[in-house]
Amino acid sequence: MGKFIQIKKSGTSCSRLNADPILIHNCKAQLSSAEFLVKKLSNAFSLAGNEVRFKILYLIHNEGRLCVCDLSDILEMKIPAVSQHLRKLKDGDILSTEREGQIIYYFLNKNYRDFFYPGFLTLLKKEEEKLLPKQT
Repeated sequence: MGKFIQIKKSGTSCSRLNADPILIHNCKAQLSSAEFLVKKLSNAFSLAGNEVRFKILYLIHNEGRLCVCDLSDILEMKIPAVSQHLRKLKDGDILSTEREGQIIYYFLNKNYRDFFYPGFLTLLKKEEEKLLPKQT
């Protein structure tokens, strides 16, 4: 680590006596260089933070692709309501579409498949643990 210096700021209540200016500089540089990624991921978390949209992402992740009618039946919601959530996810570049005849299927954008996978995998493992009999 770098040389520590004592920094006093009025109006703050930091209990740290000495700051590492090199660490602070390096962290600021990291944030600056990752600003685009941070904004993109923040947006993804914001969109997925809605329970219905999270369910949609979970289902599409597990099935590969689904149409609005499938999601409407599964979620027991009206098609216009599901469509609004799909539009937000598509506008946020999380979902893409492909058309087969008159049916439009939604699927996770490649960049987000890997992003959501660890969270969905954790959920699946927890659900499997609930279903399995406990070993004694």
